Parts: sequence; C-alpha cells; structure tokens
Amino acid sequence: FVGGGGGGRAPALLEAARARYESLHISDDVFGESGPDSGGNPFYSTSAASHSSSAASSDDERERPAPPGTAPPPQAADPLELEEDEAGGGWSTALRDRPPPRFEDTGGPIRKMPPSASAVDFFQLFVPDNVLKNMVVQTNMYARKFQERFGSDGAWVEVTLAEMKAFLGYVISTSVSHCESVLSIWSGGFYSNRSLALVMSQARFEKILKYFHVVAFRSSQTTHGLYKVQPFLDSLQSSFDAAFRPSQTQVRLVCVLEASYLRQRKKSYGPCYPWLSDLCAFPFKIYVHLKEGGGPDGLDALKNKPQLHSMVARSLCRNAAGKNYIIFTGPSITSLTLFEEFEKQGIYCCGLLSSRKSDCTGLPPSMLTNPATPLARGQHQIRTKGNMSLICWYNKGHFRFLTNAYSPVQQGVIIKRRSGEIPCPLAVEAFAAHLSYICRYDDKYSKYFISHKPNKTWQQVFWFAVSIAVNNAYILYKMSDAYHVKRYSRAQFGERLVRELLGLEDASPAH
Repeated sequence: FVGGGGGGRAPALLEAARARYESLHISDDVFGESGPDSGGNPFYSTSAASHSSSAASSDDERERPAPPGTAPPPQAADPLELEEDEAGGGWSTALRDRPPPRFEDTGGPIRKMPPSASAVDFFQLFVPDNVLKNMVVQTNMYARKFQERFGSDGAWVEVTLAEMKAFLGYVISTSVSHCESVLSIWSGGFYSNRSLALVMSQARFEKILKYFHVVAFRSSQTTHGLYKVQPFLDSLQSSFDAAFRPSQTQVRLVCVLEASYLRQRKKSYGPCYPWLSDLCAFPFKIYVHLKEGGGPDGLDALKNKPQLHSMVARSLCRNAAGKNYIIFTGPSITSLTLFEEFEKQGIYCCGLLSSRKSDCTGLPPSMLTNPATPLARGQHQIRTKGNMSLICWYNKGHFRFLTNAYSPVQQGVIIKRRSGEIPCPLAVEAFAAHLSYICRYDDKYSKYFISHKPNKTWQQVFWFAVSIAVNNAYILYKMSDAYHVKRYSRAQFGERLVRELLGLEDASPAH
C-alpha cells in the first residue's frame, strides 16, 4: 500500500471494502491473464476507470488534500441554496440512515457442470446442437433458392452438422489469432495453421460462407431489418438466462458509439450501438432497431438521445421488477424520473450524473453547479428527497451521483495506489468498485472479439453475439469444477474450443 496515513489501517479498510462486494469475485483476473494494473483490487483506480469517471467531472481543478484522519463531514449548505432546493421540489439537507434493499436470491451458475466438461460443453450451453441444426437447414434452403434464381452451382453439396461446427470453429479462431481474414488459415503465411486447414478445404469453407444463413427467408409478419438473426439472438438470451442467475448489483452503461443510420435496400437499421454490461453475468452488446417514421418507437420520436437511452434501460430491466436489484448506470441513463419509475417496480439504482449528458429534470440547480466555496478532496454535499440522494463529491473535480439504493449516512472509501485513502459516501465507493470491474472486463474482452469482418449487418450482429457466447462460456468454465482439473487461460480456452468444434480434440474429460 502506498500513500495515506496510518499504514496499518489501510489493509483493514481494504478488506472491509472488498467484503462489501463479494459479487465481484470473478473480476479478479477474469480471463486468467493479469495485466500490470489488475492486482485483484476493485478499489484501486485503473486507467480505463479513471478515464471513464473523469469524463463526467465538471472541471479539472487542482487537488486539495483532505484533512488526515477521519472522513470529512458533508459541507454545510448555504441557506439560500437550501431555500432554493426546498422550494424547487422537496429536496432537503436532512440525512437519515436506512437499510439497503433486501435481496434473498443467490447469484451464480444455475447448472452445475461436471469436472470433465470440455470447452465445447460450455459453449453449447448457449449454442446447442438444435440451434446449429437449424442453421444447417436454413443454409441449405437458402442455397437451393439462390441456385433456382441465379443458376445451378455444381460445386455445392449440402452442409452437414459437423461441417457447420467446423465452419463456426474457423471463424471463432480469428478471436485467438487476431487475424481479420479467416482464409489466412490456408494461406501458408504467418497466420496459416496446417492442422486446422486439413479439416476442410478453403473452397468448401468459402461455399458455406457464401450461403450461410440463420433465417433464409422473411416471413409475412417480419417488419424489421434484423429478421435474419433475431431467432438466434432470442435463443441466446434465453440460454443466458437459463445458465446464470445475476447478483443483486448489476451494471447498465449505455454510450452511443455511432449515430449515423445504416441503409440497405431502403430500410433503416439501428441508429446507435449501445454498449451494455451485466455485472458478474453476461456482458453483451445490443443493436437498437428503430422504424422509420412516427410512432413511439420510430426515428422521429427517438432522435433525442436521453429518450432513446431511457427506452433501452426499460427494455433491459423488463424482467428485473420486484427482485430488489441494484442497477448501476452511466450518465446517459441516470435521471430522477427513470429512477423513481424503477423504484416503484422494486428496482433500485445508483448512477453517475452529468449536467451535459443526463436528464436533470427535477434536480435542484444548486447541486448541478460547483459550490462557491471549494471543497477539499473527499468532501461532499448531499441533498435527499424521500429515498433519493443527490451527491456532489470532490476528487480532483466534482462528481455527481444519484441513488436510491444506498444510505446517505453510510461512509465508504476509495483507495488509490498513489494517493491513499479517499473518503466518500458508500454509494460512490460501490459505483467505483463496479465500474472498475467493467472497465477491466472490457479491456480483456476486446482482445477476444471475433476479427472476421462481414459486410452484411445481420452477420456483424451474429458474429458479435457468438463472441459474447464464447466469453460467457469461459466465465462459466472458470466458476466450475472443470477449471480446477485443467486451468486454461482465455486464449487457451479459445484454442481448445476451436479444435473441439473442428473435431481435432476429444470433447471428453480434460487431459
């Protein structure tokens, strides 16, 4: 431990803080490849977490050291500000302690896998044979219809289940080799792999790739552009839900990565690609489809980003009602209106607030601007309204949080490698712990994204979903008895999965 007074006190603080977040147990080296900054401590800042949080800070003021010893008390409110707050919607400086939302479920894997389970066994929890068989049927149907319309293809032979598994294995191999071209396997160059190349010829792979489909034809009831992959996404989501029960605390972060509209055949596809993660469960990415024209889910109604993000948040939490989950949100989702709506459904929230990115309707204006009297590092102001707390906390800049999940009285601590202990409200500590896990996970995950780059939108979505399934399979593997038999890293797990899908490894007990 470096920095901060009372060296003997720091380990005790750290252990107490860590004990509050047992649900983060798989965050420690989740992919079996520790980096220089992933020491298994969710309370140390990482570069990714620091960047994420600094983006929401209102300024970059010089650091002011907090008084040594105990946590600084909240700064006294100016009488004028208090009067404004009370007149503006019932916000008060009066703080009262209250217990956290009661949670009785147990998070973790639902199905116990045997110690002999192989990589493909975990993968097929999400992509079972019946899903692969449907791909076989749909691919063969599409090939027949294509040839009826454009002429016979003498080199085509109907694909089999074994070939479909091998086909998936070849494409998944790009997540391990980090090569965008699957065809490099047969190239004889740097990314070539003779053992894999012998399973299927390049010509056969290209034929399957040409005709590959999840849904060959549009049904009369289909109205959106991702109909070719929707059944697979629905099946994947159901299998995720059946395999893992999330803990009480979960993360819902949304940031718009692309605001342009994809147009193919005069149809509009998703205007944004939100990035979302489900803590200790299955981080995933969703593609938002918006219809052209009016209506509650149309482009005209949802061009406003906060409104779009609220719609996405409601959709993500539609099955969470009544379970007292605690949802951590990014600035684009955080809003008083949405949090109050969720609280009525038995869903509690803790979110980072930004006057630029968040919907600040109903919040006291005095808390959205920096106080006239500068705060010292670790000091904070709090206003409450019912169960809702609005926090302004200083740490090299002002950070604002809105929560109805944590008591405004309870204190926490964030431990920095260089700066030592930084006192904070418990809600801030909880948010920092969960966000740092997500940042580390995302850093690790990005290294195992399928590198194959198809041109068609539905195929991009499909291969992304397969990437998520492989990562989730590895998470379940690390939480199972099979991991104690053979401790594969994420890279080794991916290599093993590819070889098992190609039939090059026995998918029975680990050696």
